[in-house]
Amino acid sequence: MKTLVWVEHDGSSVKDATLSAVTAAAKLGEVHLLVAGEGVGGVAEAAAKIAGVGKVHVADDAAYAHALAENVAPLVVELMGHHDAFVAPATTTGKNIAPRVAALLDVMQISDILSVEGPDSFTRPIYAGNAIATVQTSDKKLVITVRGTAFDKAAAEGGSGTVEAVDSTGDKGLSTFAGSEIAANARPELTSAKIIVSGGRALGSSEQFHALIDPLADKLGAGVGASRAAVDAGYAPNDYQVGQTGKIVAPEIYVAVGISGAIQHLAGMKDSKTIIAINKDEDAPIFQVADLGLVGDLFKVVPELTEKL
Repeated sequence: MKTLVWVEHDGSSVKDATLSAVTAAAKLGEVHLLVAGEGVGGVAEAAAKIAGVGKVHVADDAAYAHALAENVAPLVVELMGHHDAFVAPATTTGKNIAPRVAALLDVMQISDILSVEGPDSFTRPIYAGNAIATVQTSDKKLVITVRGTAFDKAAAEGGSGTVEAVDSTGDKGLSTFAGSEIAANARPELTSAKIIVSGGRALGSSEQFHALIDPLADKLGAGVGASRAAVDAGYAPNDYQVGQTGKIVAPEIYVAVGISGAIQHLAGMKDSKTIIAINKDEDAPIFQVADLGLVGDLFKVVPELTEKL
């Protein structure tokens, strides 16, 4: 089986989510990569070095400069004539492209897989991760998105894939890129951070959130996250949100400060290696999944903890 993996990149380097997708794809058979963008020669060379990659298809065209799904999906479908499966990371971009590919191929998409059980069988979370479904498909072509936290990252070095240019399918004229506002953040990005400190609605205000969470995160060299309640209340920006409708993370250490542990939040962080919870409510659901729990007033505990680090 030949599998085509969408390479998530920023125009200059391959993102970590791709490495997890490669690991998943390798369980299906031969791995080929697709690098689409404008001026992406360097990305293609880096992608060819990923361990286990046989071939890298490169589509260098202005039509793919911003990874507009309406332009990328027809390109993928063109290449699927020689591939059995299309695999994309379950990121914002991957989840935008994959459904369009599935629709054009007239097959069912298999979303957010956690494991590969066979050439046509996979596991995926349902009910906010409270149940794991094993699904089997009879489609001849597979379209799959991969939950990055469920698979180890393939080695970024050591591979010797060949690079092959492919023809562009051009701009379909269905959408245009208007602009983007990208928040600058000196801290580690949430989905790749080894340590994350997250704050909840109990912090009370944006000022308190940043006054307590940011210094602790800086001491730990951690990324900063937030519950949906904290984001909705305006304490933190949207890209901080961890949970079912936010980012799915699995760091080495996850520190939950003033987060009660709603099921939607747990769905985004319960795969963390070590979970530390700080909450004044000893019956908070977060303590049911925490490895270490501290019952106390976060306004006293967090500054003291930060001071001692």
